[in-house]
Amino acid sequence: MARILILAALPEEADALFPGEGVHDDGAFAVRRLAAHGHDLAVVTTGLGKVHAALAAGLFGADADLLLMSGTCGALDAEAGRAYWLAEAVQHDYGTVRPDRFDRYRAGDWPAGEAGEVHFTAMPDPGLGLPHARIASGDSFVACPDVGAGIARGLGAALVDMEVGAVAQAAARLGKPWAAIKAVTDTADEGSSRDFHANLLRAAQSAAAEIERLVARIAL
Repeated sequence: MARILILAALPEEADALFPGEGVHDDGAFAVRRLAAHGHDLAVVTTGLGKVHAALAAGLFGADADLLLMSGTCGALDAEAGRAYWLAEAVQHDYGTVRPDRFDRYRAGDWPAGEAGEVHFTAMPDPGLGLPHARIASGDSFVACPDVGAGIARGLGAALVDMEVGAVAQAAARLGKPWAAIKAVTDTADEGSSRDFHANLLRAAQSAAAEIERLVARIAL
C-alpha cells in the first residue's frame, strides 16, 4: 500500500479528484483523506503559486511515497483542451537578470556561471497513453503571446502554469518521485483569463480522471 499525496492548486481541481469520497481534515490547507485502489491518498488544495505548492508539498510530502499534481494549465505550443503527462518541469522565473538577458538555471542551483540543465524529471509514465510535455512554472499568470513565445523558445516548454515546477523541486529535495497531469484551459494570450474560467471545470475533471487512472496503475 502506497501513501500518495495529490496536490491541486484550486478547490475545483481538488474536488474533481475522487469526488464525494474521503474525510475532510482542514487546517492550514484543505485536506481530504481516502483509500483507493489499495493506496492511502491525501488530496490537498494548495492555493495558487509556487510558494503555496512547495509549502504543501513539504508539509505533507515527507511521509508520502509519491507526490502527484492534478489541475489545469495554459498552452504555449500544445493542443487546447487536452490533458498532458508532464514529463519535465522547469521554473521560468528562476535565474539571473542581466543587462541584456535573463539567464535561467535549475531552481535551487546557484544562479551564476554556465547555465546547465534546468528541468526536473517526473517518474516514468506507466503507460497512460497521454501526450508528454515540458511545463514551465512561474509566479505569474501568462496572458501574453510574446511572453509565452519567449518561454517556449528559451525553455522548450509547451505548457505553462504556476505550481508544478515548485512541486517537482520540493519532491527532488525530499528524495521522492513525482508526477503531474494537467489539462489545458487557455492559450496564454489576451483572452486567457476569460478562457481559464470558462474551461476550468472541464479541464479539472479531465486531469482528475487521468490521475485516477494513474493511481490505479501504481504499485509501490
